[in-house]
Amino acid sequence: MTSPTAPYWPRHLPRSLTLPRTSLMQNLEFSALRYPDKVALSFYGQDTTYAELFDASKRLATHLKAQGVQRGDRVLVWMQNCPQWAVAAHAAWVLGAVVVPLAPMLQARELAFFVQDAGIRVGVLGAELYERAVQAGLGHAVVANLGVANLGAGMEGSALPAELNVTPELRPGDVTLEQALQHEPAELVSLSPEDLAVLPYTSGTTGLPKGCMHTHRSVQANVQGAGVWISLNSEDVSLATLPFFHVTGFVNSLIGPLAAGSRVVVMTRWDRDLAQHLMRQHAVTVWTNTATMVIDLMANPAFDPANLATIRSITGGGASLPAAVGQRLHEQTGTQFMEGYGLTETMAQSHTNPVGRSKLQCLGIPLFNVDARVIDLEGGEEALPGVVGEIVMSGPQVMTGYWNRPDENAQAFFERSGVRYFRSGDLGYVDTEGYFFFTDRLKRMINVSGLKVWPAEVESVLHGHSAIQEACVISVLDERSGERARALVVLRPGAQASAQDIESWARTQMAAYKVPRDYQFVESLPRGPTGKVAWRPLQEAARAE
Repeated sequence: MTSPTAPYWPRHLPRSLTLPRTSLMQNLEFSALRYPDKVALSFYGQDTTYAELFDASKRLATHLKAQGVQRGDRVLVWMQNCPQWAVAAHAAWVLGAVVVPLAPMLQARELAFFVQDAGIRVGVLGAELYERAVQAGLGHAVVANLGVANLGAGMEGSALPAELNVTPELRPGDVTLEQALQHEPAELVSLSPEDLAVLPYTSGTTGLPKGCMHTHRSVQANVQGAGVWISLNSEDVSLATLPFFHVTGFVNSLIGPLAAGSRVVVMTRWDRDLAQHLMRQHAVTVWTNTATMVIDLMANPAFDPANLATIRSITGGGASLPAAVGQRLHEQTGTQFMEGYGLTETMAQSHTNPVGRSKLQCLGIPLFNVDARVIDLEGGEEALPGVVGEIVMSGPQVMTGYWNRPDENAQAFFERSGVRYFRSGDLGYVDTEGYFFFTDRLKRMINVSGLKVWPAEVESVLHGHSAIQEACVISVLDERSGERARALVVLRPGAQASAQDIESWARTQMAAYKVPRDYQFVESLPRGPTGKVAWRPLQEAARAE
């Protein structure tokens, strides 16, 4: 195997980067030393300076330490995008602990799995999620202490969603974040680049979530790489619309800009009208998003390209941006959408399009220090340009492995010529200019606006409905979200249930983005020679529609 070349690598950039040996917490420490009075986070009219963010993180760390958190322990961070999210993550790193970021859309049943699988003892979560955490059996039984962040504190009269401004009654032993911040600041623990930093979860063909073990070094690879690629600097203003629990939002919308000393304008969730307003109000220069957000923004009857006048970099991934939308964005704003590609296993991006030479609906070229190939599915040799195979890669941002999943690790990695490659499970090809393109997946997965939905997991939940005998979940194309889940349902003899009934019930069982919006009732499901449901022909037929 010989490494592919990229003749359109930006001339002003080096081909490789020397990675820092410092921890993620030290990134914030250095920014606080350089720019103590500079605004780090803007949140619905509330500004937090770098000095304040650094101080709060160390104070919360003292409280976590009093609850027994030590180096290597897993700490749950479970809340909407907010300054407290950044405080909680950095507080864990002060102690050398590992951040476990989870989606706030999770239901209690789902949350319980992650707490047990990761061995979480302490968590910091949003106040509006507290009752759900109690229902999941968290607290004294599983989580020794919960630092609860009231996202609406001091924010009356702002644009913050009203449902986030709640103050629950806490059980004995649980404290508010305000109480936890009364401690004296903790000292930073000395860490190695190979210490675990974050454990984001992904899934596989079984639908069983797996934690991806990322070290300070693997995260730094993309923090530094993403910043250098777009020339991120301390005067940039980044609009954070991607969720921080997701690796792309985590790296590109939060800790990357903080490491550069930039200002981050935080939104709890996507709102196209508010996004436009914030872009103009804060003179936003950098925006990482999903194609769905760009489509929605430009579909707004009130869309005004002048609101994007200060933006110099728009990057995204999760799903390809339709060429017509990308062209219209460029014509109206003068900014070219730079699509990228990555996985939870690669801590967000492993590929991205070069500045000034982007191709629409293209994954881009491998980033700094990344050796990416397309290998033939039959013989495992490197495929010729234009020939479809599996995308594999080796690079500093690739995880060390799945948490407590040795069998999965054995399948996910292979070695050739002394290089350890990760199998992405994605099919694609390389063109003659070294650009990578996505065509399909080897593994079952639905990409809903950049969020992964695993059909086997959804099917398992649907089988718990009293009226459902069997269900098969497939991926169908969607103009807005790229893909969406469709459920083909076989009802039990004599049972009755409408699509609305099933959807309403499903929303109480799993995160909203996983719930199918599209249902088809069938008499039976096709099966293969081994008796398994033949989902792929159903999906191919649906896409052919």
